[in-house]
Amino acid sequence: MLRRLDARDWSIAAAESLTGGRVTAALVDVPGASAHVRGGIVAYATDVKASRLGVDAELLAARGPVDPDVAVQMAQGVRGALRADVGLATTGVAGPDPQDDMPVGTVHIAVATPETVVVSSLALAGSRDEIRTQTVRRVLELALTVL
Repeated sequence: MLRRLDARDWSIAAAESLTGGRVTAALVDVPGASAHVRGGIVAYATDVKASRLGVDAELLAARGPVDPDVAVQMAQGVRGALRADVGLATTGVAGPDPQDDMPVGTVHIAVATPETVVVSSLALAGSRDEIRTQTVRRVLELALTVL
């Protein structure tokens, strides 16, 4: 990932809900990450998605935080908030209980760059930890595909 960012001279940041900082941690685990990783915002609470990432409050009120358009706005919002070229976002339900009538394992991830925005909706299975781990892997894979 960092090589691809380096080739474009781009930076990256993550907006995380259900992953609680794991995406950012995975990015900074790689030696040399400081050249490209701007940081991350853990927007676990719905109001933080609006106040810190600029997710539309009406969208949140109408559809809730577990929505593909929310993931897109989170990815775009973290780009602006942390002045990054690439924004990653994760939102979903890791369990153990459903949230707002959304079943456990419902996850939306997004990648926003200066050139494109890509969102993916996932139906993951497993324990809370397994869903969170799978989400980290999947958003990083999506970012590699986009880059």
